[in-house]
Amino acid sequence: MTPKDVIAMAKENKAKIVDIRYMDFIGTWQHFSVPLGEFGESAFEDGFGFDGSSMRAWQAIDNSDMLVIPEAGTAKMDPFFKVPTLAIIGNIHDPITQEAYSRDPRGIAKKVEQYIKSTGLGDTIYVGPEPEFFIFSNIRYASEPHASFFEIDSPEAHWNTGADEMPNLGYKIRSKQGYFPLPPNDQYQDMRTEMMLTMEDLGITMECQHHEVGTAGQSEIDLRFDSLLKMGDNLAWFKYVLKNVAAKYDHTVTFMPKPLYGDNGSGMHTHMSFWKDGNPLFAGNKYAGMSDEALYAIGGIMKHCKALCAITNPTTNSYKRLVPGFEAPINLAYSSRNRSAAIRLPMYSGSPKAKRIEFRTPDPSCNGYMAFSAIAMAMIDGIQNKIDPGDPMDKNIYDLPPEELAEMESAPGSLEEALVALKEDHDFLLKGDVFTKDVIEYWIDYKMKNEVNPVISRPHPHEFYLYYDI
Repeated sequence: MTPKDVIAMAKENKAKIVDIRYMDFIGTWQHFSVPLGEFGESAFEDGFGFDGSSMRAWQAIDNSDMLVIPEAGTAKMDPFFKVPTLAIIGNIHDPITQEAYSRDPRGIAKKVEQYIKSTGLGDTIYVGPEPEFFIFSNIRYASEPHASFFEIDSPEAHWNTGADEMPNLGYKIRSKQGYFPLPPNDQYQDMRTEMMLTMEDLGITMECQHHEVGTAGQSEIDLRFDSLLKMGDNLAWFKYVLKNVAAKYDHTVTFMPKPLYGDNGSGMHTHMSFWKDGNPLFAGNKYAGMSDEALYAIGGIMKHCKALCAITNPTTNSYKRLVPGFEAPINLAYSSRNRSAAIRLPMYSGSPKAKRIEFRTPDPSCNGYMAFSAIAMAMIDGIQNKIDPGDPMDKNIYDLPPEELAEMESAPGSLEEALVALKEDHDFLLKGDVFTKDVIEYWIDYKMKNEVNPVISRPHPHEFYLYYDI
């Protein structure tokens, strides 16, 4: 769409408000609204000013002014606001130099799409994420100097088998047995369908929805693949839609990877492929019908996986999921059908167009723009340097003898370990100025100061259980 088209779209839909949205550095969608009369075609050049020092991990207070410039092709009618509202996504710029801001996650995604074209390797990066999430009926938590707790509830959870529900009907999902049960065990079919259809109404193509392995409403809704930048936009809409639909049902959605102890966590298996001139680059006559380029791309992911996890698994909670025994893809291996490997090559279709890499380690707490970009840069590095991924692993990794398992690399065991790996291994991200030194250094510093150290330094409730009477 052109700016003129956007104005016409707003008027056609009787919009009175325009909602300007952008992604902050950590991965939260932000917004402000203006009346339609303040939103002319000039807004697509002049942008709107805001205080960058009030955003997490952005500008200092003495250099706070920033611009958000709307991008015409992102305009959609918001499905939730009472007053008809046109929502549009913007890019962040410096108001003096007019240059794109290096810490704008969407700007990073735009640069990686430009970079792969400049290399001649391809012209399109396709991304297809499978975000998992939990639907809870109630959540309470606190973290104070004198008290710390969380309490989760769900009407379908196994711990409610003894609850007095007047009447009690049973139909609770046992721990780790939530994969594909029909209602009445699955209590969230209608809610997930509304989530999926709302996304479709926004023009975002969806693939399927279903209950996931965990109890307490663990679910998955898959987005149909799209180009990297568009998928970053789509994932932002996805989180927004799911949270708001759940709120209509007096429920809450979380993309926190591991909210429940002893049950499966939420991942975001991410399918990636490179194309050039309308042709897939990953189809060939090598293992699992893949090309040399595909295998080299796998080699790039495996080489840089520990550093990637600092961006694709960016929370301390992410590493509560990345432990053995819960289908967590922590082992740096690849296979055509083995879901215990970090990288899988889906075999549902023999079509060359379906050949892709499924990176199973990421989780939905990530900032999609940055995570997809980092994975793509690792894949490009693998192809450029012809990184050999070694032999595939076509047997259950968890059944391997200890001596053989010890030889296999694994994902980091903590966010701190991942950040250390990123500090030591990030040159591949700097190519083409996609990520900058400033972005890497600030990301590491922010995560250590605001997440790693505060979690490490606080007493944990389970420590009282273990040690209070020591």
